[in-house]
Amino acid sequence: MPASKRKRGKAKKIALGVLAAVLVVAVVGIGFAFAYINKIQSNMSGSVSADTLATLDNVAAGEPFYMLLMGTDGSEARQQSGDFGDSFRTDTMMLLRVDPPQKKVTCVSIMRDTQVNLEGYGLQKINAAHVFGGTELAIKTVSELAGVPIAHFAEIDFDGFEKIVDALGGIEVNVPIAINDSHVDAALEPGLQTLNGVQALSLCRSRHTYDGLGVGDALRAANQRMVIGAIAKKVLSADLPTMMASIEALSQYVTTDMSVQDILALAQSMRGMNMETDFYTAICPTVSDYSNGVWWELLQRHQWEEMMERIDQGLPPTAEDQVDEATGIVIANAGGGAMGDETQEENAANARKRNHSGKVAVRNGTTVAGLAGKADAVISDLGFQVNTGNANSTDYDETVVVYNDDDRKQDAQDIVDELGVGVVEKNNSKYLFDGDLLVVLGTDYDK
Repeated sequence: MPASKRKRGKAKKIALGVLAAVLVVAVVGIGFAFAYINKIQSNMSGSVSADTLATLDNVAAGEPFYMLLMGTDGSEARQQSGDFGDSFRTDTMMLLRVDPPQKKVTCVSIMRDTQVNLEGYGLQKINAAHVFGGTELAIKTVSELAGVPIAHFAEIDFDGFEKIVDALGGIEVNVPIAINDSHVDAALEPGLQTLNGVQALSLCRSRHTYDGLGVGDALRAANQRMVIGAIAKKVLSADLPTMMASIEALSQYVTTDMSVQDILALAQSMRGMNMETDFYTAICPTVSDYSNGVWWELLQRHQWEEMMERIDQGLPPTAEDQVDEATGIVIANAGGGAMGDETQEENAANARKRNHSGKVAVRNGTTVAGLAGKADAVISDLGFQVNTGNANSTDYDETVVVYNDDDRKQDAQDIVDELGVGVVEKNNSKYLFDGDLLVVLGTDYDK
């Protein structure tokens, strides 16, 4: 046989061998991919019962649908302790309307203490539905409360929430005010920052931070919606490997009826969504009531029906943005930009100014009558307790705000900013006064 033919035959055999090897690798790879996806799918939906699936509404692919998102207070540590039994409460309940064609999402928190007539159990708080009847009863109860069919659900515990945030590499949020709550694991300073899983969970769980500032559960629910929005924003901007890593982390801690393919298809259809204008948020309107030793949230039915009518039409749940004055927390985002970083920073800064504490001595260092009373109104509005009087001297040209302890320096600067004049000065034993801060007014304040 000629050498050229032998070489061509040998090359052909090599090529066929390489092709066979590639096909084997491809088949094995596809097998691993299917096994990987099946494992994820089994993690997420393997425990979903037929009764739960029968409770859900069937929606055509690509159409708007409602989804119930539930966060339980379960965790591995709590399960191992045995102190909580086998049932955990749904401390977080959110009804979502997802509109893929319009790339819009509405997220409404349902207060955990909302009074409902629970099937078979009479008047109960809505978070008891999951304890008494599991996912199925929780879905039925929220569906009846809102008057809409629910097509999908997702349930997550404390551990899972942390893992998902960490799998995403953290999330960026604007913390409205400092979180200082002994009931959570992490303290947080206010401002725009990237939070890890532990920090994000602490922001979502803290309600005692708001003791004396407002309804802690309502403000906590608003923070939860903000965090959910930040997670959605991160997921929708992620590449496929990161998204799959997130779904894998999610699968270990989340129970849902949705398939991996459903989740990926939904994420793909929602890409390009403008989170600033098309992620609407609100809270189910209720009024607090204390009776027979129990706190309830009583549904304001007329307002709730109006809100759900707007939501069902694809409109924002409220006509305008609503921001809590005491904390700067966004209670309702109507797509008017209240979720924007700049607006949130401004709201948070204003809120921090109104949330001071401590005693301030205001002294008139001029001959102008009534100056201390004028300053009293401004400084009291910041949250300080004020006492007024006259200084030992009346020849102050420049207003001085004096502090003793370094942790009061920012308070002193906030007073200067609010008065519009003055300088901050640390006390070097020059000034004697009772209280945390001293304000000596000069003639510059009268101009």
